[in-house]
Amino acid sequence: MKIPELEGVALKRQGAKYVSQLLANKTPQEQLEFWRKRTEALLLLWSQGQVKSDNTKS
Repeated sequence: MKIPELEGVALKRQGAKYVSQLLANKTPQEQLEFWRKRTEALLLLWSQGQVKSDNTKS
């Protein structure tokens, strides 16, 4: 699914703001653990075919 550029920029900014709020007041070690867990969850979803990679060319 192709998203118009301006809408994509807005979505990117919303996501960045959300992640910033999640990481606020966390120590560097807590931030590292956050990203480790999120990466594991994403890899699990990807391996189950629930998430597609955008690295393919159409």
